[in-house]
This record gives sequence, C-alpha cells and structure tokens, in this order.
Amino acid sequence: MATSHQASGIQAARLDAAGIAENFSDLHPAYDAHEAAVAADRCYFCYDAPCMTACPTSIDIPQFIREIQAGHAESAAKTILEQNILGGMCARVCPTETLCEEACVREAAEGKPVEIGRLQRYATDTLMDKGVHPFTRAKATGRNVAVVGAGPAGLAAAHRLAMLGHDVVVYDANAKAGGLNEFGIAAYKSTNDFAAREVDWLLQIGGITMDYGKKLGADLSLDGLKSGYDAVFLSIGLAGVNALRAPGEDKDGVRDAVEFIAELRQADDLTTLPVGRNVVVIGGGMTAVDAAVQSKLLGAENVTIAYRRGRDAMGASRFEQDLAASKGVKLMFNVMPKAVHGNGAAAEIELEYTKTADGKVSGTGETVRLAADQVFKAIGQTLAGQPDALELEGRKIKVGDTGRTSVAGVWAGGDCASGGEDLTVTAVAEGRDAAMDIHSSLMG
Repeated sequence: MATSHQASGIQAARLDAAGIAENFSDLHPAYDAHEAAVAADRCYFCYDAPCMTACPTSIDIPQFIREIQAGHAESAAKTILEQNILGGMCARVCPTETLCEEACVREAAEGKPVEIGRLQRYATDTLMDKGVHPFTRAKATGRNVAVVGAGPAGLAAAHRLAMLGHDVVVYDANAKAGGLNEFGIAAYKSTNDFAAREVDWLLQIGGITMDYGKKLGADLSLDGLKSGYDAVFLSIGLAGVNALRAPGEDKDGVRDAVEFIAELRQADDLTTLPVGRNVVVIGGGMTAVDAAVQSKLLGAENVTIAYRRGRDAMGASRFEQDLAASKGVKLMFNVMPKAVHGNGAAAEIELEYTKTADGKVSGTGETVRLAADQVFKAIGQTLAGQPDALELEGRKIKVGDTGRTSVAGVWAGGDCASGGEDLTVTAVAEGRDAAMDIHSSLMG
C-alpha cells in the first residue's frame, strides 16, 4: 500500500508538527469566566423561549444562561445535563447556528445571536473539570437492559436507565465507546480526547458494564439478547457504506470518508497520516465537509467537494459550507462521479454535470476531469447487520415516537432508527426518551 500511495501522490508529513497542531486547534475556543458572563448578559431570558423549542433535547436554555449570569456554572451544567447527558459534546458539535442560535431573538433583531453553544460548553466543562457527577442512582430495580452500540443514543439510554436503578450492559463492536463522537467527528471540533473523557465521566453514575468487540449479527443475536435481558435498546448506527457506482472505484486512493475520519481521530501523530496532493470528496453532508477540511489541514494542495445537487440541497449547514470555503476547499455543485481514471492508482476523476427535475437527478452528458490522487466517498451510509425480524422504514429500523420497534421488548434510536435528523443531539434525545419508555414498560 505504501508504494502505491507514494506513486499516486498520497504521502504523510505534508506539513510539520507545528503547522498541524495550529491547524487542528479548537474550532471555537472555550470562554473564560468573564467572557461567559458578558455573553450571558446578552440573553433576554424569553418566557416562551424559541431557542428551547429549537433544541431537540429541550434544554431550558434561559434557565441555564441565567445560572451562568448569577455565577453558578455548576448549577447551569446540571440544568443542561438533566435533559442532555452529552451536553459537553453537543456544545462542541451541534449545528447551533441552524438550531437554538438561529431561533434566538437576538439573531432575528441584530443578526448576532447569544452564543448558546459556547455558554453550554463553559457550564459543562466547569462541572466536568471538577470531576463532579451531579446524578445519583435510584434504588436497584432488579431489572437488566442490553444496549447495543455505545454511540450518543446508546450512552444516553444507558445513563438514564442506570440512573433509574436498572443494570445495563452496553455492547459495542469497537474497542472503545463513543460511536461517532469518538470516531466520526472532525478532530478540530473535539480536541484533547474530550469524547473519551466524557464517556468516563458519564459512567460514574454506576450500574453500567461496557463489553467491547461485540457486534450484532456476528457476536450477538437479537433472540439471545431478548432471552438474557428484560429489554433491549439498539443504537447500532449505520455501518454500511454506499458505493460510488462508477468505474475505477476500486483503484488505490479511493476510500470511505468515514474510515479516513476515524483513522485521523485515533492517530497519535497526525504528521504520520498520508493525504493526497489533489483530493476530491464526493458528497454534500457533514462527513464530506469534515473529510475535505481535514485533508486541507493535513496539507493537501487542492481539495474539492463535488455534490450532485445544488447548494441549497446540501446536508451540511451553510456555516459548515462557509467553514470549508474559508479553509480553501472548493465547492462544486450539480456534478456526479462518472469514472476514476489512473493506472492502478487514482490520478483523475471524471465528473458529469447534472440537472434535477421533479426531485430526481440525472446526467447531462457534459463532463469535466479533475486531478485526483485521493477520492473520498461521503455519499451516505446504510444499515448493516440488523436482524431480519425488525421491520424497516426505508433503509432504517422502523420505530414509534418512543423508539419501540416492531419486536416486543426491543427499542431503537440514533442513526439506525427512522425519524429525526442524523445529529448527535437528536440521537441523545432518542436514547433518553426510549430509556424512559423502557422504564415505564419494565415497572408496569
């Protein structure tokens, strides 16, 4: 692999360690106490706050900002964490600019919202830095629940169930917990190993046992889990990757963007991570932006995001699009992959211009070629390894409002389940709400 990498222009250490460190520093630096007080002073503390309605976890935003204003950051953190136990990570990765901050009255009046995300981070970091866990377990119920998948939905469900007195075993296919928070989010959004530290902090509630290297379908069966536990919660994410369906997809230098981001997140030394000189990312969501921006930060000279529809249809928010552009990433719209060219390794990608009619994308026949020694696929993921017994809705597990599946005693949430947007904050809400419904069901 190394020789073909070198032949195709994919190489490590395009930038020195100092350059990499600067590029991958915190995207939104943390507030200090004075900055947080000044930011909190801008809140109107609206009675029927539109920011709360816009938050998928329904955090009482005016309340926690008032607590920060009064100098009680730890109380503010508890207000946040009661609704969103992963409030620290959500403060870092949530698209607040299209959720709570977009709904902020200050945004409507002045075009500058209260910086709710950074205030939330200030509160939760203050509490976590003291090693404090603000919740205690209820008396043991004698009931046990299996959670499959240690991503945001699974962790939120496990914490709430443990807090209510149930014993929880969390299975995960990986060697560590966190799911997308640990493996799938850009490194500059979650620095200093925060995802792992947040998991350790969450587990302080007690009553949760972690069991790694166990995958549904390979190591675990739904029937086995149902017979061994009083309830099962599935938060298995989307592990399958869609194909480009273009000739040359098997060439060296063409790979899955999620795999690249995971490798980057787990690397001890980013100067050892190879990246191309000319990188093209196929897709239009957050994963595409994260892969493209990080390629640029690693030292790639030319990075392009190629998306088959127009700008307004992109899954990535306008803030993310602008972030990519500010880092030197070129955005191309209305193009789709036609072929990857090169002798064994990718050298060029051929894109076909598209048109959209009645919501359907089709090629126009006109093509363009870009130099591309590295091509990342970020065109969506699919469910992998889910049991046949479960009814699907589209390509996800069909669930009701509280996460109940078509199989009695089995709930599901997060990216693998139908409904909500594929966001960390939505997954947390789904895990929390499923846990409450599981508790009601178990306790009669």
